[in-house]
Amino acid sequence: MNFPFLSVITLTPIIVALLLLTFPEERKNEVRMAALAGAALCLGMSLWVYFTYDVAQGGYQFVEKFDWIPKFGISYHMGIDGISTPMILLTGIVIFTGVLISWGIDDRPREFFAFLFILATGVFGVFASLDLFQLFFFYEIAVFPMYLLIAIWGWKVTREYAAMKLTLFLFIGSVFAIVGALAMYYTIGKTTGVYTFDMLEIAKAQQAGALNVNISLPLLGSRSFEWVWFPIVFFGFAVLGGIYPFHNWSPDGHVAAPTAVSMFHAGVLMKLGAFAALRVAVMLMPEGAKDHMWWIFLLTFINVVYGSFIAMRQTDLKYMIGYSSVSHMGLVSMGFATLNYHGYLGAGMQMFAHGVMTAMLFATVGMVYDRAHTRQIPELGGMAKKMPWVMVGFTVAALSSMGMPGFAGFIAEFPIFMGSWQLSTQATTPSFLAPVYPYLTMISAIAIVVTACYLLIAVQRVFFGEISEEHDHHVGNVTALDKGAITVLSTAMIAIGVFPFLMGPMVKSGVEAVLRVFGEGLLQNHIAG
Repeated sequence: MNFPFLSVITLTPIIVALLLLTFPEERKNEVRMAALAGAALCLGMSLWVYFTYDVAQGGYQFVEKFDWIPKFGISYHMGIDGISTPMILLTGIVIFTGVLISWGIDDRPREFFAFLFILATGVFGVFASLDLFQLFFFYEIAVFPMYLLIAIWGWKVTREYAAMKLTLFLFIGSVFAIVGALAMYYTIGKTTGVYTFDMLEIAKAQQAGALNVNISLPLLGSRSFEWVWFPIVFFGFAVLGGIYPFHNWSPDGHVAAPTAVSMFHAGVLMKLGAFAALRVAVMLMPEGAKDHMWWIFLLTFINVVYGSFIAMRQTDLKYMIGYSSVSHMGLVSMGFATLNYHGYLGAGMQMFAHGVMTAMLFATVGMVYDRAHTRQIPELGGMAKKMPWVMVGFTVAALSSMGMPGFAGFIAEFPIFMGSWQLSTQATTPSFLAPVYPYLTMISAIAIVVTACYLLIAVQRVFFGEISEEHDHHVGNVTALDKGAITVLSTAMIAIGVFPFLMGPMVKSGVEAVLRVFGEGLLQNHIAG
């Protein structure tokens, strides 16, 4: 039997959390050291799995499976492919740097780190799950600790409101997704006689026609199963991905959360929603995706453009990055909505690139706020004099966010725009929209220019403007641990940007598997192109 690497990676954070809770309350330094050791172990294992994954073989690897509740067709089924493996690495990076950034937390650090590690277990579990029941199990584990982390350790002005708003949005979304999953479970069971939550078995049944049943709807008449349930499941998960119009919980959650939680929220959790929407809705109901993705593309277009312009109007650094995150997550959903190779390749790369750069942006803003006690751009200035490392980290993330060549953001965003442009000639595109897609693509690209504007203005005003006398006397430099976090995150962004072969072929193998779900036509179009 192969060593269960995915189970170890998934369960290590919750074991660390339980160990942390055994420490006496007054042993805060020991708690921090134990948390760092646990985070380093998670990062080390995720790096090992990432570089051990056999890109040439492709498909699901490190597979573990055994019956969990066989009476209901529930199994413990783990496995990662070319799309989920980078997400495992992203989670390892963010939990490690999040612990480094949170070293100065003095209010109940034992409980804070414990909840942070429980959150990490849920995230690892979703990215590695190949069973629907198991995926939802870990999904809820990932969502629940966010409420406590924000409500207890967040910004006092809005933390209770933001924590409740976030939790309600995400739980309501997950309820819709669960109902859709149960509909798939019972429909396939009724058609085939085999009731199973195994996603690979569900995919096989779908390909064999097990979901080819019709549902009678008032006013709409008879519609196919996938036509009815695809948007319900997709949006149930996409709420966590920040899709318009269910996005406005996200900036409030970013602003109220402590720094490490903002890093996890934007860097990993929003990817969780996009990833689950892909894995469950798109891959298990591909015919429904073909029917609905044209208008979902239009919503993602609003995400990209609206988010960038609203971000430009913000004076609070955290709100600016929060709306920027909504805009960039729109690019991920836009890539999925293209239903073509370039769009999916870019979306897979963007999930990693955006996760790292947004984690960096929130980390550096947290460092500024902890020392200057303000996030208001007009009240800041000259921070490069006091915190040169923070200036470098923020600038690197800004360059990646605006799609500058040589950084991870460019490698991710460019294929998405290529895939969007190709929709004008794609068979799945409604004829009345085909001439419009090139214009939507150009407008979306202009949103990247807007991103460059507000981020470069922020860099100039925050780090190179005139420093106030109060900040000149009282603001100090960051710690060695903060510098370590900046180094790790910067290295990831630059490495993928300069050496795209470190991730591109892996994501490509996962994308080709997705295209096969839609039929050989889309796959052959990619091969021919």
